[in-house]
Amino acid sequence: MEHLLDPQWEETSPEEPASPTPHIAGNRLILDVYLDGCERFLQVTDSRTGDLVEVEFLRLSSNDAMITSVVADLPRFSHLRSLVLKVMAIVSNFSGGHLRDDYGRCQNGLLTTLPPDISKLSLLRHLDLSFNNFLELPSCITALSLLTTLHLGYNHLKALPDEIRELKFLTDLLLMSNQLEELPAGIGQLKNLEKVDLSENKLVSLPEEVGNLQQCADLDLSANSLANLPETVCNMMSLQQLYLHNNVLVAVPAGLASLPHLTRLDLQNNRLRTVPPEIMHCSCVYLQGNPIGELEPSPLSEGKILEILPIVTPFLTNVLSFCVTPDGCWVFLPRGFHLCFPPGAVSCTMRIHYQILLPDQQHVRLGHHDVLLSSTLELQPHGIQFHQDVEINVPFAFLKPVPKREVVIRTFTDGSGTWTDLTTTIKERSLHEMLASCKTAHFSWFLVVSRLVEDRCEVPKEGELLFSSVDQNIRVEFPPGATAETRTVRMQVLPVSKKMLERITGDSESSTSPLLCLSQSSAANFLNPVKIQLPLPLGVTGDTLDRSHLYLLHGDPRAQTWTDITNQVVLQITHIYAHFQVDHFSWYWLWYTTKSYVGELAKNVYKRLRMYQVNFVALQRKRDPEQVLLQCVPKHKVESTVKRLQDRYKGPEPSDLVELVEGEQFFATFEQGLKLYSERPDCVNGRICFVFYSRMKNVKEVYVTSSADRMEKDVKGQVSFYRGSVPEGLPEEVTKHRKGSRSDWMATLPIKLPRTKCPNGEPDKPRINHSLPPLNIGNPEMGYLTETNLLSIASQIGSDWMNIGINLGLPYQELERIRFKNSKDLNQLILDMIFLWAQKNSEQPDCVQKLVQAMRTSKRNDIADEIEDVIALGKEKYTRSIRRVGLDQGNSSGDSAIAMSQS
Repeated sequence: MEHLLDPQWEETSPEEPASPTPHIAGNRLILDVYLDGCERFLQVTDSRTGDLVEVEFLRLSSNDAMITSVVADLPRFSHLRSLVLKVMAIVSNFSGGHLRDDYGRCQNGLLTTLPPDISKLSLLRHLDLSFNNFLELPSCITALSLLTTLHLGYNHLKALPDEIRELKFLTDLLLMSNQLEELPAGIGQLKNLEKVDLSENKLVSLPEEVGNLQQCADLDLSANSLANLPETVCNMMSLQQLYLHNNVLVAVPAGLASLPHLTRLDLQNNRLRTVPPEIMHCSCVYLQGNPIGELEPSPLSEGKILEILPIVTPFLTNVLSFCVTPDGCWVFLPRGFHLCFPPGAVSCTMRIHYQILLPDQQHVRLGHHDVLLSSTLELQPHGIQFHQDVEINVPFAFLKPVPKREVVIRTFTDGSGTWTDLTTTIKERSLHEMLASCKTAHFSWFLVVSRLVEDRCEVPKEGELLFSSVDQNIRVEFPPGATAETRTVRMQVLPVSKKMLERITGDSESSTSPLLCLSQSSAANFLNPVKIQLPLPLGVTGDTLDRSHLYLLHGDPRAQTWTDITNQVVLQITHIYAHFQVDHFSWYWLWYTTKSYVGELAKNVYKRLRMYQVNFVALQRKRDPEQVLLQCVPKHKVESTVKRLQDRYKGPEPSDLVELVEGEQFFATFEQGLKLYSERPDCVNGRICFVFYSRMKNVKEVYVTSSADRMEKDVKGQVSFYRGSVPEGLPEEVTKHRKGSRSDWMATLPIKLPRTKCPNGEPDKPRINHSLPPLNIGNPEMGYLTETNLLSIASQIGSDWMNIGINLGLPYQELERIRFKNSKDLNQLILDMIFLWAQKNSEQPDCVQKLVQAMRTSKRNDIADEIEDVIALGKEKYTRSIRRVGLDQGNSSGDSAIAMSQS
């Protein structure tokens, strides 16, 4: 879209405008390119009242805290023809796509309703309210009789009023990604509709009147829950594109094939087992992902079992247990975990206890080539045997399919003390999250890992042959008599590219075969030698190799050492293969190199293969420098991460490259005048604890403060990252000289807290010295949120404050009063809002749970999770203190009894 602004604004930064008042350019007022667009809007309405009638095109960003007061002034633009109120990212002076959060999700604006006077915009033709928080269609919209385009996508609409039929001139109706379950019959009276997008809703049926949309050429109904279509759809003679993919259709009308202008009929990923011949032979139809020709599932299949389950669906939050009855049920746990207990899984009602743990080395067991993808779910009692397998679904971070790797659920077996990988199926849950599903008859620990592809076979006494699915040139031949009893053999292959090897060793002459990892279910050696085939290293053939440069290395997985066994086996070399025989299993690696210390070389290379190169990033919020974002980012993601955050954060350049091993623990601490201002559970003695996993977001956001007087000058300090414990008496030159790759210290980044000033230039009090009274909410049993906790919560809210305030139950008028009182200070506005709510609800026993629920309803799960972590920590401390007091009382009673007996 053109941004026809006055020439003096062309080189103006959105944060540092060249002029105090933006100008109307012709008939356009484009303000969504400014961070303070709503404030500029109010300047225009105050100073240019005579020009308002000239404006026909208006754009504003709806994530501005002032947007709710701005919309009240919109009816003054009586000649408005196009109005856009949605969230836009800002790059230079132009809209740079949609604003996204730290996880890449599109952010929604603050609009939840519109004032009735909007109906006075009688000339409005184009209205875009997408990416907001509307729960219902404002009644004033149906009074805009000349509307031709209505965009309400990416809101939370649950229904449309039948009055929508009044929009007779509507040609484009865009309602994608809402919560619509049905359509009103009145939609059939919108005879001029040409494009309708209802994708990603919850529609289960369509009204018969939809067939009256004779002008509709593009209809998108994808990603709904439609099982059937009304026959009247075949009356939509202008249809050119009909999207029905990702529904649950079991039948489609044959008349669709007769639509004269149809160029695309998308029926992919439905439940169509039979299709009319007319549809099947239609050249524009897409049917992939349907079970066409397959038989109906038997009555005892999984699908039927789940259909007859009683609807027992407890949505659990802070409760750490639930009950299961013999009738079976679905159970939904926090953070997306859910379980399915089929009928008969238990013989009597049973209570199951659970906990969900963040990754920690104490309860995560990872192999050398495993990558952790999820939190850990523990279900108790351990080892219980169910009569029917229980389905466990574990959410994990989105992972693109990686060749030669696979995703599995790993569980702990108490009896044998070993970790076992379960048969796992993968489902796509959302754009950024997947779901791993397995079935088990026992409870223990469950987590999702990505591992090297595992090939396995059962080896009987008659012998067997095992091929690698990763590299067909690798095979293991078990001769007859190799084992007296059947044993299970597992094979994993780790390819090592010549380019990677050269980067690690600096030697272009060295090359290797893939690394072969073999294991078995028995500890005994094989009775007859087993023959192994490995491909020769890349670039080497049997005709040209120098045997003195070829080494076969045997690896010890526990000690991680490599031993040269070239002279202990007979290496048979063909043109492209090496064959040798062994009687026990471990790791085997074929090297071709001129180096003589090949064992130590392989050890160093293998260590580097297990390491990840990362950068540390520390960024400060532009509007609130005390809020510091700490991240540990894999090197290939650093540039995109910093670019994505640069609109809201600023800070030093990322650190130098550092190497971390999967599961390694490290700390961040603030020094030289800075200190943490946080009561996070993972903050101990001023240090923030991290555990590095390459597929997880190592992100922490904390407040820092200073003991220095910031009314006089800036305060400069640093954040440093360490392995293990923080060294005592840190020397000043630690920031100038790197101590080496094995040092406890890894990186240091500078931080600066600017001098505090009031808007009039006078020094201001430090931010933490607020005037709000001390306040705690909660109770001892459920845990407290202290004043410091509330400050930390308030610091993370940002532009979501209005939505959160409404979900907390604060009156809209009260929120408007707070906004008006603090119109130029967002931080104080949020503090007033959160402390006002806390003061009103501090006596309520469930106030903390209300706060968590309001955050989740407002799509701020990050804050909700942090509150739950703080409360869990408080409850743990309370439980320990009660236990300790109870022991003291018991001892006192015992002492008293002894004293009485002696007297």
